[in-house]
Amino acid sequence: MRTPHATTTDPGAGPTPLRRAIGPKLLVLLVVGDILGTGVYAVSGKVAGKVGGALWLPFAIGFVIAVLTAASYVELVGKYPKAAGAALYTQKAFRIPFVTFLVAFMVMCSGLASASAAARAFGGDYLRTFADLPPTLVAVVFVLALAALNLRGVAESVKANVVLTVVEVSGLLIVIGIGVYAVLTGDGEPARLVRLDTGGTGFAALTGVLGATALAFFAFLGFEDSVNMAEETRHPGRDFPRAIFIGVGVTGTVYVLVALVSSLLVDHRKLAGSSAPLLEVVRAGGVSFPPQLFALMALFAVTNSALINLMMASRLCYGMANERILPRAVARVLPVRRTPVVGIALTTALALGLVLTGEIEGLGDTTAFLLLCVFAVVNVAVLVLRRDRVPHRHFRTPTALPVLGAAGALVLAGPLADRAAEVYVRAAVLLAVGIALWGLNKLVLRRQGE
Repeated sequence: MRTPHATTTDPGAGPTPLRRAIGPKLLVLLVVGDILGTGVYAVSGKVAGKVGGALWLPFAIGFVIAVLTAASYVELVGKYPKAAGAALYTQKAFRIPFVTFLVAFMVMCSGLASASAAARAFGGDYLRTFADLPPTLVAVVFVLALAALNLRGVAESVKANVVLTVVEVSGLLIVIGIGVYAVLTGDGEPARLVRLDTGGTGFAALTGVLGATALAFFAFLGFEDSVNMAEETRHPGRDFPRAIFIGVGVTGTVYVLVALVSSLLVDHRKLAGSSAPLLEVVRAGGVSFPPQLFALMALFAVTNSALINLMMASRLCYGMANERILPRAVARVLPVRRTPVVGIALTTALALGLVLTGEIEGLGDTTAFLLLCVFAVVNVAVLVLRRDRVPHRHFRTPTALPVLGAAGALVLAGPLADRAAEVYVRAAVLLAVGIALWGLNKLVLRRQGE
């Protein structure tokens, strides 16, 4: 007897303990909502501080790298529609459990760092438009509230994502509309758009642009989270290619337009000094748009980003437990809600730890660095796994794309990207924690006789 959603049109949609509640439209909104959010609303000012008036350039380069890697994810999620994402692909490609664990741990930490950056952003300048509250306390309460929503169920979480996505897209369209109005009325300084201010020339300018691109890439992260929802998608093989490419295409276009408007209306030094850069753009646009309303929309945006990252991290824990990378108990689900309760509890605790020890820019740059390393592995994995045939049809990306994607990810993750030393230190500490957890897990498995 077939399950309701395991149809012959999508052989990848087989039985799963999780509820297949995500259709094609919800999946597109999930991808768009996950990519949009904290990056452009809170970090774009710091990108301007690295590159100057040509703020659009890092976002355009980041868009290209995102498309290359997204193509690899589309092929792999269609081929292996399971919840573990990059960890599953790494294990199937290289068969080295230790490497698989480190990749999974980096993905999970990147999602939690992103959610923690969003939590910090929630308590920043956007919230101060309404009230001056202790940012750390706000961030902690924020994470706990989203954990409760995540625990309630994927359908409720994704429906909340729909509402939040509409709000955050509306906020960015308002910024773009203000920019159009400014151009039509002769406001703004178009000359800023071609000014590079990286603190040097030649090689120094190149590293400055790469550093700005690496930080801007944080704004594109999110499409990789969606593959961890494969077991809760009705037709993963059919719906994921369309959803990921539409999501990356829409967000990339919006980001470049927002970056153009931001530089057109506000000097890059002023953008760099604000944790609410788009609010500065709204105030400078010459349009009578209530700043408080835009700040509220920005708060919705960072909420959405945090919610989807927490959802991803908990599903990743669930997938790793099913693959025996984590103890089987981590795969436990609530009988009625059918949500991964242990995974949610574990990832919430880790997110709270990051909230208490990091700030927005550092957490955002750490997120991007960890995922760039993972993206390099995934782009290589898609080529290695070409030898593994599956019985169902799936998307196949042109071979040149993962090759270019791996090279681009390595360049942005490497020392040429003018990145603060603290990012590497934080990543090293996280990897050390991962290695310790790996050893602990091995001891647990031995005691269980496995």
